[in-house]
Amino acid sequence: MSNLQKEDFSKWYLQTIQQADLMSYSPVRGCIIFKPDGFELWEHIQEEFNKFLKAEGIRNAYFPMLIPYSFFAKESDHIEGFAPELPWVTKVGNEELEEPLALRPTSETMIGSAFSEWINSYRDLPYEINQWANVFRWEKKTLPFLRTSEFLWQEGHTAHADEEDARRRTMRVLEAYRDLAENFLAIPVYVGQKTPSERFAGAVDTYSIEAMMKDGKAVQAGTSHYMGTKFAEAFDIKYLNAENEHVFAHTTSWGISTRLIGALIMTHGDEQGLVFPPKVAPTQVVLMPVGPWKKNPAILEKLGAIKEELAAKNLRVRLDDSDNTPGFKFNEWELKGACLRIEVGPRDLENQHAMVKVRDLSEKVAVDFPELTDYVEEQLAQMQVRLLENARLRNKANEHLDINTLDELKQHIKTCQENNEPTGFVLIGWDGSEETEAKIKEETGFTTRNIPFEAPMEKAVDLVTGLPATQTVWIARAY
Repeated sequence: MSNLQKEDFSKWYLQTIQQADLMSYSPVRGCIIFKPDGFELWEHIQEEFNKFLKAEGIRNAYFPMLIPYSFFAKESDHIEGFAPELPWVTKVGNEELEEPLALRPTSETMIGSAFSEWINSYRDLPYEINQWANVFRWEKKTLPFLRTSEFLWQEGHTAHADEEDARRRTMRVLEAYRDLAENFLAIPVYVGQKTPSERFAGAVDTYSIEAMMKDGKAVQAGTSHYMGTKFAEAFDIKYLNAENEHVFAHTTSWGISTRLIGALIMTHGDEQGLVFPPKVAPTQVVLMPVGPWKKNPAILEKLGAIKEELAAKNLRVRLDDSDNTPGFKFNEWELKGACLRIEVGPRDLENQHAMVKVRDLSEKVAVDFPELTDYVEEQLAQMQVRLLENARLRNKANEHLDINTLDELKQHIKTCQENNEPTGFVLIGWDGSEETEAKIKEETGFTTRNIPFEAPMEKAVDLVTGLPATQTVWIARAY
């Protein structure tokens, strides 16, 4: 039996997300349509992260999509970083606009302008807001959810009285992202600081969570940036401090996007289709009548009662009473990533039990009706933990700590290609120069992911030059 996921991971991914009805392609190049299941995944991520925002007292706002050219020109690093990806509006009808307007790639400039008006005194600080929005980056190479010309995201923007407070916010959000990825999406991540060449355009420091997909490639799953006073100086975000002096605020920005959906699919999916952690799954439980159920109305009545009982526990339950064959329905709901299936037929009704199948386990289990609700809740909780643990074990198996030269890295890549195995994450020593970083990328396609806060070991020698290393860095091929 062929294993498409191992033979051609990208083909498996594209085939799965379309067959599972998460998205369809838009007539606009590089854009996708989120179908209800795909969008519901994003809704659950929003709901979960909004809990963190509310607990921190960070409120949601909304800013215009169109940003004047002059705003970008105020922060030269920023426009330079985004220039190749910016779509511009230059005409309305037949009339040329006085100033071109960009479709937002991110909102630092627009929000910086607003902050300069809203923040006047140290009493106004910290000023912290978030927006859920769409953004545009005209990508040359696209992949649904992971890299599209228009995507959805959350972007937080804050202003603080001093560096210490701003950095505290930057790191607190980074930890919230790690918690969201690992404890909600069951995606283990590597937490650390980006190298200068990989920093967000205009930031002083960028921190990230990096996820490893089943094919060994990396996905940057979230970033948090300490901006220093760069944007404050560009947009005149000043406040009157307690000593009656006008000083610049320290700002931060941070974001996660719908690429988390792509990471979710690539972390947990299997040959049968999607596998979703129960906390985020659009369908946690699917109920199915089996056997000659149409001749026995009591079967649907029982399933209706089970549905009510599970829904009362705030579980997302669907009843599939379509005319399709049981085999077709089993395959369809496995493909769509329903976490748990409950079957009831005439014999089950007689025996006062249901047959239960958990998506990531192979066995079906008979569960007595009175115990069913407790059993379902227990199995969903166990599945959530199991998916994270399985992903962690897979990551560990694809971490490479013993590669110390560029030649060894090239040999590793060659061996993986010959054996059709993931190249994974490689821990290297780095001398801190952009030249060595560029050489690794040019000769292997590997990029620095981040300088981990907790490296499994310290590397003493630079991978390229053999000179003493100043940093230990994760590198990988990335989406």
